[in-house]
Amino acid sequence: MPSQIIRVDALRSVANGSITSSYVALGTPFGHTMRMIRIINNTNGDVFISFDAVNDNLFVPANSFVLYDGTANNEDAVLYFVFAIGTQVYIKYSSAPSTGSVYVETIYGQGE
Repeated sequence: MPSQIIRVDALRSVANGSITSSYVALGTPFGHTMRMIRIINNTNGDVFISFDAVNDNLFVPANSFVLYDGTANNEDAVLYFVFAIGTQVYIKYSSAPSTGSVYVETIYGQGE
């Protein structure tokens, strides 16, 4: 049975000066199955997110965020989407940022 207790994982971040035109790791790989992730682009540049360091998977405009909730609107407590253990988030810029950082916030269920 899935956990009903929320746990928040360590914040992952990368500062504007470390974001390049090639993919770099954004923090550490996930150590849990993540139910929700929020990517916050607090820079003045547009960024691409990848989950394989090859393909552009997500676009996050400057000074914005995206939220992915695999459990939203789910009435069956057993079935929901998660980001797998070991998932690594990568980042590169579309337009070079000169201020701010990009953050990844993650939520998982206790014991998952």
